[in-house]
Amino acid sequence: MVFQNLLIENKERIRYIIINRESKLNALNKATLADLHAAITDAFNSPAVGGIIITGAGQKAFVAGADIAEFVELDAEGGRLLAQHGQATVFDLIENGNKPIIAAVNGFALGGGLELAMACHIRVASDNAKMGLPEVTLGLVPGYGGTQRLTQLVGKGKALEMIMTADMITATEAHEYGLVNHVVSQEELLAKAEEILNKILLRAPLAIASAIKAVNAGTPDGVNGFETEIEEFGKCFGTQDFKEGVAAFLAKRKPDFKGK
Repeated sequence: MVFQNLLIENKERIRYIIINRESKLNALNKATLADLHAAITDAFNSPAVGGIIITGAGQKAFVAGADIAEFVELDAEGGRLLAQHGQATVFDLIENGNKPIIAAVNGFALGGGLELAMACHIRVASDNAKMGLPEVTLGLVPGYGGTQRLTQLVGKGKALEMIMTADMITATEAHEYGLVNHVVSQEELLAKAEEILNKILLRAPLAIASAIKAVNAGTPDGVNGFETEIEEFGKCFGTQDFKEGVAAFLAKRKPDFKGK
């Protein structure tokens, strides 16, 4: 597939999706969001891909926000539809995907950029990264899940402080708050993301998909995460990977999972 604003690289079972608008600090415009939807869907459907790393081109920015120029002509209904479409086709798609996705945050992650990172399952940041949700400085609020996912990650008080002040935080602060999992130097960033993902790829793929679904079920209102966990736990017993995992454990050997 050919993309207007993405670079795609494969490294064994890892697929890199690199947002490639470096001159615009990798800002998310409509074309980039459409590219992301197509690229992520393709990766989910590709048997050769075990997991995904999303990062930004260059050394300045992961994604420095949405492309504000596209907001100018929107009215209230237009804004609502923009947020609804973006959440459904990209941000919720990532969070609820059946394969692990790691955000390698290599610089500024602001507004929609931080929302993109928060939709990923794990976040690794370079020590020069800066993060924030500055929407209130434009008379807006986060529209791609930021109010919800930030609250889930850092708690209500810190989320409200970050959103209402619009202040940027450092990578170290983001780690202290629980917003990112790891902070490393920029030179070590991709290697760290690969290290984590390669460890995950040694595990049973169907069980990983079930784990993502069960963890996510604990956050929406009206959904019983415990019941989802029970259902996914039971489904794992019907997989060949489960039989292989138990056989390998009893034989004291490494398992050879097939995702079946």
